[in-house]
Amino acid sequence: MSDRPLIALALGDPAGIGNELAVKALSDAETFDAADWIVIGDRRLWARGEEQSGLTLDLPDFAPGRFDHAAFIDLGHADMDAITTGSSTEAGGRVAVRNFATALKLAAAGGADAVTFTPFNKHAMRLADPSYVDEIGFVQREIETDAPGSEFNVLDEVWNARVTSHVPLSKVAELITPERLARAIRLTHDTMEGAGIRAPRIGVAALNPHAGDGGNFGTEDDAIIAPAVEAARLKQYRVAGPIPSDTVYVRALKGEFDAVLTMYHDQGQIAMKLIGFDRGVTLIGGFPFWIATPAHGTAYDIAGKGEANPGAAIQALKLAARLSRRSNPDGFADPAARLEAAHGVLAPAE
Repeated sequence: MSDRPLIALALGDPAGIGNELAVKALSDAETFDAADWIVIGDRRLWARGEEQSGLTLDLPDFAPGRFDHAAFIDLGHADMDAITTGSSTEAGGRVAVRNFATALKLAAAGGADAVTFTPFNKHAMRLADPSYVDEIGFVQREIETDAPGSEFNVLDEVWNARVTSHVPLSKVAELITPERLARAIRLTHDTMEGAGIRAPRIGVAALNPHAGDGGNFGTEDDAIIAPAVEAARLKQYRVAGPIPSDTVYVRALKGEFDAVLTMYHDQGQIAMKLIGFDRGVTLIGGFPFWIATPAHGTAYDIAGKGEANPGAAIQALKLAARLSRRSNPDGFADPAARLEAAHGVLAPAE
């Protein structure tokens, strides 16, 4: 048995700051010691990250039956000539898609307790895989599950959850239904309890300005959101709302709520990034294993310059380790044996 979780780290978009972040995050001693690590990507891109960061972290290549704390899965799949630093390309998307899919399949096969990844670029991912919409749909497809995953943004001060995510703003109102609200409240409560936050207090943001102002600015808050909140309260969830979105985070930061449930993507993302851009983590819950990544993007504007701040990446890796421990309080099976049993998903590129 091991007292450390085994966590897969998939390298993200190779044209952004992901390679640099991975090297910097694992070079942090506290992060490196928090778990056993299996890094998945192309060794040449890892070397590029070392060059960009000015750091060297000598990870041995993975070999079945031999594992000591950390190793690298070299998929050898990058078309280096087609990857342009600072630009989204199909070649970069192919790298990120393959890395992420491999990490997910490894975890689904029992070869990792959690999956982490450095930032993706969705445009590049779609160039490589036109069916790619967002991480949740991709996870469902790759591990063949219909489990209702959901994204959360996590800071020490407050969590953010959402009823809708990567959809056009014009579609949001029609997607705010009693069923979606009930599911989002339940999943937020259950995920936070799984993370060790007992009986979390959830503030539900209004959809419309001033929570609809009695119907003057829309009827969804009174007709849909308020009854869903009341129904959740009757089931003993600690939930309040709808609360105007221009004040709900003020109340949360004063300690009234542990999480804010927003109706759409940017309603929460803007607030969370203002509160802690360099510390925010995107956590995906609802699947058999935790998935975590920095809440920021690929930062093409500073890619290759060695300027990337690893704060959010470090927090993502540490959070994955902490949540894995909570999910497995009795410890973990031998990592070498687990990786050997699951090594069939780690085949190199043809």
